[in-house]
Amino acid sequence: MDVVDGARRRPAGLAPALAVLEYHLIGYRRVWRGSVLSSFLLPLLTVVGFGLGVGAYVDGGVDGVPYLDYLVPGLIASTALQVAVAESTWPVLGNFEWVRIYGGQAAAPLRVADILGGHLAYVLVRVLISSVVFLAVAAVGGILHSLWALATLPLMLLLGLAVAAPVFAFAASISSDNYLALLMRLGVIPMTLFAGVFFPVESLPMALRLLAYLSPLWHAVDLSRAAALGAAPAWSLPGHLLYLTAWALVGCWLAHARFRRRLVF
Repeated sequence: MDVVDGARRRPAGLAPALAVLEYHLIGYRRVWRGSVLSSFLLPLLTVVGFGLGVGAYVDGGVDGVPYLDYLVPGLIASTALQVAVAESTWPVLGNFEWVRIYGGQAAAPLRVADILGGHLAYVLVRVLISSVVFLAVAAVGGILHSLWALATLPLMLLLGLAVAAPVFAFAASISSDNYLALLMRLGVIPMTLFAGVFFPVESLPMALRLLAYLSPLWHAVDLSRAAALGAAPAWSLPGHLLYLTAWALVGCWLAHARFRRRLVF
């Protein structure tokens, strides 16, 4: 550790944030088996149940696309969202309230940006792993119709950040996990059901349709489906990307402000 005039000097560059990322990855290496069901098996069972089961009763598919081919790109996006939320709720609250990992990290020569950035990077690694596995299974099953499907991976990272950052801010603002249960019931579950994953949002009443358009998941689903099918998205490509980027930037700003309020005295 470098010492200047008796004070500790924080390492320069990205090294501190990467050290925080390494800490979370080492922890995940010990517990990864517990995430296999939620990250990999449940999405695949959903593909079989909805795609092959329900899909067999959807004559003509959706917009001329076989239902399974229509469904899977949306499931990739919804799985990325669920992984991002799962890693940004109870783990973040726990690091403040129960195990107090953030407090220990703040006592080291780490800035708030290092602590937040390293943990967000870990969440994105988790999102990327689940997306790669899901995309590989879809490719083996012949569900993907274009090499543009590879663009799904950076898109899922953008969705993961657009979701995780504001959830980090929310988890850093509360002291009870009762609010996290409300977030799942009133936010994540309705978004998953009504943001275009299982059926076109155009079939919804106008009020629900507008709520679907406001959700980051619908924008990611539209782009993911367009990439997998090799077709144009229903909405503007720059518009989708700018909207998701706005969620990510505002979320990062809010998360940094909330982390700073709790960690800097």
